[in-house]
Amino acid sequence: MTEAPAARLPETDASQMRLGPIDASQMRPTWCDIDLDALDRNLAAIRRHVGEAEVVPVVKANAYGHGIAHVGLALAAAGVACVAVAYVEEALALRAAGVTIDIHVLGGAVERQIPLFLAHNLILTAPSIDKLRQIDEAAIAAGTTARAHLKIDTGMERIGVHHYNADKLFAESLRCRSVRVEGVFSHFANADAPDLSDARTQLDRFNEAVSFYERHSLPTPVRHMAASAAIARLPEAHLDRVRPGILLYGVAPKPEIAAALPTEPVLSWHSEIVYFKVVPPGASVGYGSTWTADRQTRVITLPVGYADGYARSLGTGPAHDPGQGPTDVLIDGVRHRVVGNVCMDQTMVDIGDASAYNGDRVTLIGSQGSERVTVTDLADWSGRSPYEVLTGISLRVPRVHRSEAEPLGEAVARAARERSEQEREAPVDAVNGGGESGAGH
Repeated sequence: MTEAPAARLPETDASQMRLGPIDASQMRPTWCDIDLDALDRNLAAIRRHVGEAEVVPVVKANAYGHGIAHVGLALAAAGVACVAVAYVEEALALRAAGVTIDIHVLGGAVERQIPLFLAHNLILTAPSIDKLRQIDEAAIAAGTTARAHLKIDTGMERIGVHHYNADKLFAESLRCRSVRVEGVFSHFANADAPDLSDARTQLDRFNEAVSFYERHSLPTPVRHMAASAAIARLPEAHLDRVRPGILLYGVAPKPEIAAALPTEPVLSWHSEIVYFKVVPPGASVGYGSTWTADRQTRVITLPVGYADGYARSLGTGPAHDPGQGPTDVLIDGVRHRVVGNVCMDQTMVDIGDASAYNGDRVTLIGSQGSERVTVTDLADWSGRSPYEVLTGISLRVPRVHRSEAEPLGEAVARAARERSEQEREAPVDAVNGGGESGAGH
């Protein structure tokens, strides 16, 4: 992927937050490497899979932990016409970063936020008659026309009018003076289940609701319902547009999804050894002394912990379910196990009789040689979902965005320069988090 034009990161995105100006030599030795070329290939694979349906990537929750500003710019450079987010704050971060394409805010908004949508040309979600009226009134007061998509609940019991009451919402939209309804959408609850009968029932409900327009000889707005699982497994749900979320970033939450539409990981997570010691037999490691060496062994320390999103349950303490298996990291292409409780800022690894040195790279997610640790591995080992692993990588972990046109070392230096340039004004608050308010999955 050709690198997106340089743009100042938004003040509301602290994913590059630092306490003071830094350069590449001072960059924290724990970071995520974001491969924009892989993102581009995944986008192309999804486009081929869905044919004529428009692809609207979901970049909520800091682009599933990948960095909302850079990912948004890269997708725009790849010809994407619209992206989707969960909250208006995320849309504003994209606008501040220089993303000028359409942005659909999938989640609900409160009345006081509506003027922000109008001021920044954002697409609203109207999940009820009351909200639709609020949008219309705000647009009339501002002397403009609001853009909206109507949300239909076909089985999630989240936001949206029930499918059997959709006619009322559609009829109300026709009475609005200053709302242009551009789309109608819903969201699957079980498109990743082995049995797709429930998903097909939801799709039938949606199609029946949207038939309102045909029954009244009206043009049908853009229809969309499929996120990652339905994109991969339910072609009849592709409709007019699709909303890839986690699949765009190369992670399939279920094997069936990976088999139906393979994509490649965009994010890898690395750290470096900062301490090495020989631990005698009988010595215990970490808080609570939950792991004791049964022989003389070598233990290294990594500058990463649960405050970075490397979950406490990945350690060998009581938070870890033994049934989840041991947690591995990769050093010089060899698997080694995390021992003791994962600390807030540090993690210990037993390397046995192997050799390692301060500054050696350690891969938490990604590949070394023939070995690989995946997002799904970390999810399984920690008792979480892949969604939680990605969106849980905290903002104090730098993201280094690169493509083949930019070697990793140069990307690190560029990322450090960008952080230095915007540090003096960057607030502590940030665009981050997951939640289920959006409809990308």
